[in-house]
Amino acid sequence: MMQPDWRPQPPRAASARMSMVMRAVAEYIGRSDLQPGDCLPAERVLMAELSVGRSTLREVIRHWQALGVVESRRGSGTYLLRRISPETMHLPLVVNTGGNGLLQMMEVRRGLEVEASALAAIRASAADLELIESKLLTMEAVFRENGCAGPEDLEFHLSIYDACGNPLFGQLLSQMRESVQTLFAMSRVRTDFASRSFPFHRELFEAIAAKDPDAARAKTLSILAIVEEDIKDMIT
Repeated sequence: MMQPDWRPQPPRAASARMSMVMRAVAEYIGRSDLQPGDCLPAERVLMAELSVGRSTLREVIRHWQALGVVESRRGSGTYLLRRISPETMHLPLVVNTGGNGLLQMMEVRRGLEVEASALAAIRASAADLELIESKLLTMEAVFRENGCAGPEDLEFHLSIYDACGNPLFGQLLSQMRESVQTLFAMSRVRTDFASRSFPFHRELFEAIAAKDPDAARAKTLSILAIVEEDIKDMIT
C-alpha cells in the first residue's frame, strides 16, 4: 500500500517565484545590453529595479553560477560570462518529486554520477583530492553524530563532479536541483535512509585517489543501488 505521508512536497510557489525573478533579471540584462565580461548591478540595485526579494535573487544568481552563466568574484561583484535573455535562459528541469519521479531521477543520476566518478579518478588533481577528502571527513563526522548526513553527503558528491574536469556534469545536476534536494532531504524523514551506503563513500574516495576508474564506477553503483532500494522501500 502506498504511504503518501513521507513524500516531501515540491515547493511550487517558491519555484514559480524563482522562475519569475529569473525571467525578470534576464529581461533586465537584455534591456541593459550587458555583455559577457560586464559586471551586473549591485544586489540592492537589482532588488530596487525589479522589486524582488534578496533571497530569491540570490537563488537565481547561485543557479546561474552553477550553469556557468555568471561568476561571483569576492570583493568585486558578479560578472556575466554568457549572453542571457528570456529566450535563452536555463530553467530547472521539471521533475516529479514523488516516488516514481525520484526513481526516474535516479536513473539519470546513475548515468551521470558513475561516469563523473570514473573521470574524477582519471583527472582529479592533488587539490581536488584534498577537497573531496575534506567533504568526506565532514560527512563522516556528521553521520557518526546524527546517523545521517544529507546535505554533507550531497557536498561530497558535488566535489567529485567538480573534480571530473567537465563542467557539464555539474550544470546537469543543477538542472535537477529541486529533486536532488528532495532526495537528500529524505534523511530528515527516515534517519537511516541510505545509511547502508555510508562505508562505500570512503571506498569511492580511495578508488578516485588510487586513480582506478573501474573501482570508482563500481563503488558509485553500490551507493546508488542502496539509495534506490531505500526509495522503493519508502514508497511501497
